[in-house]
Amino acid sequence: MTEYSPEMKQFACFLHLYHVKAYDYLQKIFPLPHPYSLTNWLSRDEAAAGFSNDIFLRLQEKVERGEQAYRDCALMVQDMSLQKQQEWDPHTQRPTGFIDLGAGALDADETPLALEAIILMAVGISSPWTAPLGYFFVNSTTGHFLAQLLRHTINKLNNIGIVVLAVTSGATGRGAETARALGIRIDPERIQCTFQHPPGSAHSITYFFDICHTLQLIRNALQCFQKIEWISDTAQWQHMVELAALQEQRVLEPRSPELGEPGNKESYHLKINLATLLFSEGAADALEHLQKLGLASFQNCSGTIKFVRLISQLCDVFHSRGPWSRGLKGPLLAGNYTKIDHLFNEAKSFFTTLTDSMGRYIIKSKRKLGFLSFLLNAESLKWLYTNYMCPEDAPSRHLLTYALSLDPLELFLRAIQQACNSSGSPTCTMFQAAYHKLLASCSLAPVSPHSCGSGSTSSWDVALVRRKDLSLGSVRAQYNPAGRKTPSQYPCCTGLLLRGSMLSNALTDLSLHARSVACAAGFIAEQLASDLQCEACLASLFELDESRLRCRSVLYVKKFGGVTLPSASVHHITSISEQVLNQCDKVGDIHKDTKLWHLSLEQKVFQELLGESLLFPTLTDHLFDGELCINNHYTILVKKITQCYLNIRTNHAKHLNLTNHCRKHRLKRLKGKHGFPSLLGSCQSSQTHVGS
Repeated sequence: MTEYSPEMKQFACFLHLYHVKAYDYLQKIFPLPHPYSLTNWLSRDEAAAGFSNDIFLRLQEKVERGEQAYRDCALMVQDMSLQKQQEWDPHTQRPTGFIDLGAGALDADETPLALEAIILMAVGISSPWTAPLGYFFVNSTTGHFLAQLLRHTINKLNNIGIVVLAVTSGATGRGAETARALGIRIDPERIQCTFQHPPGSAHSITYFFDICHTLQLIRNALQCFQKIEWISDTAQWQHMVELAALQEQRVLEPRSPELGEPGNKESYHLKINLATLLFSEGAADALEHLQKLGLASFQNCSGTIKFVRLISQLCDVFHSRGPWSRGLKGPLLAGNYTKIDHLFNEAKSFFTTLTDSMGRYIIKSKRKLGFLSFLLNAESLKWLYTNYMCPEDAPSRHLLTYALSLDPLELFLRAIQQACNSSGSPTCTMFQAAYHKLLASCSLAPVSPHSCGSGSTSSWDVALVRRKDLSLGSVRAQYNPAGRKTPSQYPCCTGLLLRGSMLSNALTDLSLHARSVACAAGFIAEQLASDLQCEACLASLFELDESRLRCRSVLYVKKFGGVTLPSASVHHITSISEQVLNQCDKVGDIHKDTKLWHLSLEQKVFQELLGESLLFPTLTDHLFDGELCINNHYTILVKKITQCYLNIRTNHAKHLNLTNHCRKHRLKRLKGKHGFPSLLGSCQSSQTHVGS
């Protein structure tokens, strides 16, 4: 048979991807090639649209060298919006911005411009490696198109010796259509969680919906129905609104008698940790704690607590990121499968009985996809455990469920967005240039302990950004857009510490100097807390109160004179920064107040902190949530505190009120078992109590 023309190749590829039944019919009449031949036609060199031949060649080399980590993988697909724009390519001397499926871009007057880029990625299940397999420019797409594209991708991976065990897509209407086109059945009474590829063969592949998308759908369902009922209780959206809207207030809590003294009540300022996720143990513990306090808005929230806690536990199962994670967030192992299986059975019986206020089953309503997605994911995970981990010849004895979400692909898309240097959707030319740049730096190696994935952003940070719309802060912003307070530029007490000020030079009262450092540390804690998106890091800015370890969302902060007293770790870092700055002030330097000088100060602070006692003890377990890398949340938090304090100290007093600082910040001794270093003088016993 003579070689097919480029136009014929394009026609065959488009027809098979968009209308497979029409392709099968015409193949009986015309000499169309076998569908397996199309997989090669969809492949391109360098960074052009289509499957990346370079990536598949490098994967094949790893398989041929016998590297077991690359024998199997999960496959995921996601789309990215593009600007609808035609551009001129000076290298090819042709216009760009049109549809391109890998067999060559269409170039005709009637050709529509591309609106989306469909990106495919393979991710290691037992080892955290990622491989961007290629992209395709499309104008519009359907679930049937994505199903055909996924089958071609599986064919190409099978040809180089890699077995696809799972496919992940977004929990959207198009994602559900893709699942059905592959043969997945999302019926709560008869769930079919696998499909065969090639069709009719013995090899089965599981299907998953992205957990972040699933949580958004469940949040939408609870918000739309307002109340979700089951046999014994009711979950109410209003409880989440009240929790998010909780403003700072003073509360009195009974204290247990100590040393034979009669019990009394202690005063605290109640704040809310807006970084807390809606469906988390922290939110459930906060609701439970507020209910015990007797607040009227939370007296009937036991059903909401149960609902939130169940969703949180399900999320933890699908959120394991490494073999070091603990509890339900740990990898799927034979030792914890029984507990996970029991949780899945509880969730299935729970979801199938949920009703709205009219008694209609939610699992059959318009808001069912989020709950059905969890049920499908549970069946798929159980199938993977039974067929992938239980056999004696299984290549791996643990499973990282993080690889079954879209987080790895979202990390890659975030890197593309940053490489495009555009806040909006990129053009086809910008996307191709960014993709080519990232492809050149792609090593296909598992994430090392000294790296954070693509660029400087870790997958854990991307997961936090993706879940930002599922936090208490997003709920408060939705119901009270103008409610967020903007922290003041600088605390007036820092006037005592400004370099070159007459008051600072004449200062002889060291206790007043220590109080000023403490006030600045409290200001820094509040300023960082207003922007942090991590619940654990936000809580670590305030001193841990061991009696409230379970209350992870509600913060109890002791305050006096409007000053928030920070955690001992925050105060210690600011004190070291002050010492370093004072030492540098004694040395003449004409390059002060430059960026290089600031960096040298930060370096000296880190050197002083080396060998010190453990900072932020509440973050010890949190280090296992993400990758074990140097640039983790612990080091980032230390760096932010240092930078913020140095910025305050090295700025001139243009907007500071230096006349009333002593009157406004008279800190009194507060009783407590923890204290700052003796440098604080009369404030050495002051502390900030918080819930973790």
